[in-house]
Amino acid sequence: MEASPIPIGSCSKEHQKIYKEWFNIADSDGDGRVTGNDATKFLAMSKLSRQELKQIWAIADSKRQGFLGLTEFIVALQLVSLAQAGHEITSDVLKSSVDVENISLPSMEGLDAVAGKKKDLTTNGEPEMNGSSQPHVPTPAKWFTSKSARKTPASAVTSIVDGLKRLYMEKLKPLEVTYRFNDFVSPLLTNSDFDAKPMVMLLGQYSTGKTTFIKHLLRCDYPGAHIGPEPTTDRFVVVMSGPDERSIPGNTIAVQADLPFGGLTTFGGAFLSKFECSQMPHPLLDQITFVDTPGVLSGEKQRTQRSYDFTGVISWFAAKCDLILLLFDPHKLDISDEFKRVISSLRGNDDKIRVVLNKAHQVDTQQLMRVYGALMWSLGKVLNTPEVVRVYIGSFNDKLINEAANDPLGQDLFEKEQDDLLKDLVDIPRKACDRRINEFVKRARAAKIHAYIISHLKKEMPSMMGKAKAQQRLIDNLEDEFGKVQREFHLPAGDFPSVEHYREVLSSYSIDKFEKLKPKMIQAVDDMLGYEIPELLKNFRNPYE
Repeated sequence: MEASPIPIGSCSKEHQKIYKEWFNIADSDGDGRVTGNDATKFLAMSKLSRQELKQIWAIADSKRQGFLGLTEFIVALQLVSLAQAGHEITSDVLKSSVDVENISLPSMEGLDAVAGKKKDLTTNGEPEMNGSSQPHVPTPAKWFTSKSARKTPASAVTSIVDGLKRLYMEKLKPLEVTYRFNDFVSPLLTNSDFDAKPMVMLLGQYSTGKTTFIKHLLRCDYPGAHIGPEPTTDRFVVVMSGPDERSIPGNTIAVQADLPFGGLTTFGGAFLSKFECSQMPHPLLDQITFVDTPGVLSGEKQRTQRSYDFTGVISWFAAKCDLILLLFDPHKLDISDEFKRVISSLRGNDDKIRVVLNKAHQVDTQQLMRVYGALMWSLGKVLNTPEVVRVYIGSFNDKLINEAANDPLGQDLFEKEQDDLLKDLVDIPRKACDRRINEFVKRARAAKIHAYIISHLKKEMPSMMGKAKAQQRLIDNLEDEFGKVQREFHLPAGDFPSVEHYREVLSSYSIDKFEKLKPKMIQAVDDMLGYEIPELLKNFRNPYE
């Protein structure tokens, strides 16, 4: 499976050296990113039409980050060279019969003169603006470590993700901290949460092929992978890119600031001892991180044996993941009590869920029809949605399918279904930026509703006597209080959190100590959602549009 839609940066070492020099010329502020403004100035020297350059940018910036790194810059220049040679520019042109490594350098008119000016500036010292030296621009990493939420200069924002970081620190985080959003809903975001690679989580009962699925995609084993008919994976394993093959214990991985797993410390040492990270160098893992989970077993007994909040951990990962795969086996279609709770914990992430009927080669076509019907019936009782969930049918393992057991119709079906699922996976890196924006907006709305709920409960508390009784009354009638908030502020009922969860958390707090409603904070978040995020997307769209 291709990890990327195009073979990014494939060229000779000699050309790579030249492209690196050109990249440094195009990168006006030396931050390792060629922004839209930088690109329009540099690529204008190619003398291609605006329409051609628009297509080139769209292909090179396939992840919609709003800038080009070195590898994307090389792709853009390879496409420029092909366009100058008369090739039609499409997303498949670099995967076609073109010899990528032998694409000639593009013709860039006036580049030598620009390179000469850049060299003179470098020799004579730092370039100056309006007679004074350039101000120091804070890096995005420092926004999360500064003691105060000082406003960040717009010049420091060179991508959509940078913009989201700035908006979070200046607008959303103050609201979350004031109303203790991290204690009720989700931990505060860190720099690593914004920069993390897209994640795919696999869920299912034991021996439904979760670990084998990851191995099948990687085409090799990974550290800590155990496969067998018994419950072999007894822990959460994050499979991600790394310089060498190794397994890192959960307590170690949870305290690494550059990884987005710090929030898992809230589940305690019992969970962290059942959590590990498996690192290895692999081109697919450079694009996607996989989360392998323990098999969900049947019966109430399994729940009581777990020493940590299993469904809570699943819910935490579900909020972070870009795709959630529910795997089923033709011989394990029953949905146990624990599996029901797990699926219920995915509430709010329905758009990420894909169902996979794995090991379908074990039954013939007639049986497969019956199995598919039974699975849809079981899922309909649990998912509680009027829409029909998408179910992929296939056998994701390295063993050859026994053709004698399946007629040509079954073979053709497996191939088409597997292609559809793999296409979904390949699209994940390209959709990662859009997903991040979507999750950020969803979080902002959840934080607003949380602030309304907390401030309403505070308002209902007496100022002097009977506080304990009033608090207990509010907690007992929490569903009615949610209804009051919804009607007062005209909020959608479907956006409200779980009443039971809030009731449980509120029991350990003194409602009287909560903050009153601060309209200025709410207005700041409304302005962010209504004006600043759309403006951010506009600033970092295709510069040729």
